[in-house]
Amino acid sequence: MIIFGTRGYLYQLAMLTLVCGRCGNPSAHAVRKYVTKFTLFFVPLFPLSTKFRTQCTFCGLEQQITKEQAEGLLAQPVAPQQAYGQPAQPGQMQGQNPYQQ
Repeated sequence: MIIFGTRGYLYQLAMLTLVCGRCGNPSAHAVRKYVTKFTLFFVPLFPLSTKFRTQCTFCGLEQQITKEQAEGLLAQPVAPQQAYGQPAQPGQMQGQNPYQQ
């Protein structure tokens, strides 16, 4: 008796801020990779198909994109993030107490 089949895997590659094609809002979009693999005795052996998709977190629109488009989105430079609620202050390094002399 041989047990074979397929299994799907989902990988979230990035969260990017893009303008949605449906709602027009600049919102976060998840860039995801869907891979379907052939399994033999529940062990994944090799990929059968790979698809890339983006999903708007505001309206839920999910669009299929090509591998080249996904790589282009992932290659975009990302601005350094500030910690939430902590505005950047010139001349002050993070972790320092501004009241200490």
